[in-house]
Amino acid sequence: MTVQAVAQATGLPLRLRAPAPGWELTADVCVVGSGVAGLCVALHARAAGLSVAVVTKVEVDDGSTRWAQGGIAAVLSATDTPAAHARDTEVAGVGLCDADAVQALVTEGPDRLHQLITWGAAFDRDGDGRLLLTREGGHSTDRIVHAGGDATGAEVQRALRDAVAADPGVTLVEHAMVLDVVRDTAGRVAGVTLHVLGEGSADGVGAVRARAVVLATGGMGQVYAATTNPAVSTGDGVALGLRAGAVATDLEFVQFHPTALYLGPGARGQQPLVSEALRGEGAVLRDGAGERFMVGTHELAELAPRDVVAKAITRVQLRDVVDHVWLDAREVPGLAERFPTIVARCREAGIDPVTELVPVTPAAHYASGGLATDLSGRTTVPGLYACGEVACTGVHGANRLASNSLLEGLVFAGRIGEALARELPVPAPAEAVDPRPESLVDAEARAELTTTMSARVGALRSGTGLTEAAGRLAALGERTTAVPGVPGWETTDLLTVATAITAAAAAREETRGCHWREDHPDAVDGWRVHLDVRLDAAGEVVLARRPVGEPVAVAW
Repeated sequence: MTVQAVAQATGLPLRLRAPAPGWELTADVCVVGSGVAGLCVALHARAAGLSVAVVTKVEVDDGSTRWAQGGIAAVLSATDTPAAHARDTEVAGVGLCDADAVQALVTEGPDRLHQLITWGAAFDRDGDGRLLLTREGGHSTDRIVHAGGDATGAEVQRALRDAVAADPGVTLVEHAMVLDVVRDTAGRVAGVTLHVLGEGSADGVGAVRARAVVLATGGMGQVYAATTNPAVSTGDGVALGLRAGAVATDLEFVQFHPTALYLGPGARGQQPLVSEALRGEGAVLRDGAGERFMVGTHELAELAPRDVVAKAITRVQLRDVVDHVWLDAREVPGLAERFPTIVARCREAGIDPVTELVPVTPAAHYASGGLATDLSGRTTVPGLYACGEVACTGVHGANRLASNSLLEGLVFAGRIGEALARELPVPAPAEAVDPRPESLVDAEARAELTTTMSARVGALRSGTGLTEAAGRLAALGERTTAVPGVPGWETTDLLTVATAITAAAAAREETRGCHWREDHPDAVDGWRVHLDVRLDAAGEVVLARRPVGEPVAVAW
């Protein structure tokens, strides 16, 4: 197995500078994150009779799940099959999907969706009460369920929130940023340190002691200047996992949603999403001259996989030297009724999609990679699980298929619940002190960090640009601060994931899925491998190739 160390001026922090915990909470399971993955894990753990602490960074509804305008993909029609769903998933993943993970997704998905319905989620149905099924990019048939037209995530979040709130065995800790893991004397993860936001750096830091920790922190889109992710998505889970010694994989595969609403050249942070479900109902993409540029680009035209559409839009923008293209949804029947959230958001920006073209551009949307797990959600660190976007189960490969993300959270949350029920040990005594040195990156580095990532490690990449990005990130890592607090903690997490993404993108000298190298424009069979990422004892990034189909080594 080839191993490559990526040189940098200083290693990344292996522990965040923070006050010692001033309070403690105990539970059998600590779930970090309150989206579909985290809340489903909590419900499954409770069904196994375990006490649960759910730690969430802002409020329980403020993660990525509620922003999901697309739906949940599942085989529910008599004319559809798990094999067809698997085939579509693997086509989108461009050779990097792990077959066992995909099989689990497509065969277990329908039952997990029906379980979600029993938990209270209400999906759109026809006049006879049957679930309405639609199609999205990359799918060969109608298999997407929606709620409220374009408000699926909000409905899923509501149902899960209500189910968790009704269970007295779940302790909810809101406005809490997770910092680092706590270990027992046997080296197993036995909890986390966290800071309750707004409580002050001295008395706000505490610890949750638990027999297992499940990371369900969502994505890391805020590493880019423009993203569809909410402000809380600063890569905290992946960064914490890397500092704890976990292996991450496929981090170079950052999916850029083709159609974020373009709000002008100065827009930063979370950008409104214009769901591809509009294209599924007939909306088309046009350039400045009014021409449909997706026709002839791919056999599915506007319904091609997201990486194909994002690349085509980027090519038009480069060709015409423009910041956006146009989405024409004027012919979509019942647009305002079918997509009320999107229409309302566009109108807030001064655009009426019923009568006008909508300016759109690609924006960082979803991390196909994350902390590497086995089929039970276990990472390479004993006691540490991961679920949802923070994890890499092997389902998505080089590019996530539309509406597979909520489904992945449902399926693998169930699998983690089963693992917790059968294998949760009593921890050894807690480790007295984490002996590793602590550090913190100055929050003033954040703006340059996100600008660098968007300019050099975005939808279009090159060896020269990636080398420049690596150098800038290394220099930013030398700008440290002695003052702990949320700005520095978030910036340190962002630098950690940015450095890992950039190292993997520089190493993968090919174009595959949502990783697009203009200096290596073709897919190369020799690169049909996963790139595992870890931090060594000096905080330097180390990469290793792992063949597709070879599970990550989980020895616990």
